[in-house]
Amino acid sequence: MPKSKIANNATSPPVSAFNSPQLSLFQTFLCNSDDERDRLSNTIELWDSIPKYATTQQAMNQARTKEGLLPRLEKTFIYKKREYKVRISPAIIDVEGGGDKAFYPSGNEEIVEDALRKIAAEQQKGFFDKPEFKSGVVFSLSLLRRELKKRGHARSYQEIIRSLNILVGSHIEISLPDGKGFAKTSYLPSLATVSRSDWMKDPDARWVAHFHPLVTQSIDALSYRQYNYHLVMSYTNQLARWLHKILAHNYVNASILVSYTLSLASVRRDSGLLGSKRNNDDLRKLEAALNELKEHRVLLDHVRRDEREARNKIVDIHFDLTPHPDFVREIKAANKRQQSVKNPA
Repeated sequence: MPKSKIANNATSPPVSAFNSPQLSLFQTFLCNSDDERDRLSNTIELWDSIPKYATTQQAMNQARTKEGLLPRLEKTFIYKKREYKVRISPAIIDVEGGGDKAFYPSGNEEIVEDALRKIAAEQQKGFFDKPEFKSGVVFSLSLLRRELKKRGHARSYQEIIRSLNILVGSHIEISLPDGKGFAKTSYLPSLATVSRSDWMKDPDARWVAHFHPLVTQSIDALSYRQYNYHLVMSYTNQLARWLHKILAHNYVNASILVSYTLSLASVRRDSGLLGSKRNNDDLRKLEAALNELKEHRVLLDHVRRDEREARNKIVDIHFDLTPHPDFVREIKAANKRQQSVKNPA
């Protein structure tokens, strides 16, 4: 398995890629102030629903061979009533003390990718090259580090570099039930910078990262939605982050009178973040995530309903979610913004 390696000599996208109409729409949010705009970013059609950051460091440590390798991961999930299969091949990373070690993308890399997408929502940072069908972001390590710290995720330069290496070195294949390949590439298909010795001396050196083709496709098709990125980044619970993005993208008719229903089985399958041997352990994790959404005024309430079969055995647990008025207002703003994006005056 080849090791991930960040390329040297960063190249610039064409000037036109920083000024495309699609990119301008991606960078425009419906808000009332600069402070409010600073809290917003975009969820991405399909891409943010994939269970691609679902492995913990503890699980990786348990699964590694004595040579430091990890097997390919396989998961299935449902999106818009269609079943997809995802296969994830780990990155091989140089570690301190010599030697190589395999890493799956985890919650650390999710946070870094979300921060890169936020930076891409700023003018002259994000780019969309329609002829080459590529999108991405131009940034520096110092800018990325400041963005992460601002959102409560302080990282050293070495930790950021490792996450970038994992994102560029891990491959993800998404396929439909018939086995037909839908997409197969790295999380970040391309990442270029100066040499290591230079970035150690100059954290303001320029980097260029290309986003996954599904992100590019969403920018082109205008299928993204604005959401409260700052709030999501503040969560301590990774499952709460996943749930918030799912609700922000799919719960378009959010209302105190219209609840959103999910089940323990569907969250276990689609998030990849639940997999305990005991059902009650997964239930506690889901309830903890829902409680964090309540604490942050995303949910007003959640009501549990047990699905039972013969002999009163519980076969699944459903939750009816009632949105908080704050979240309803955010969804209405996102709906209005998406309508203006798709039907400009």
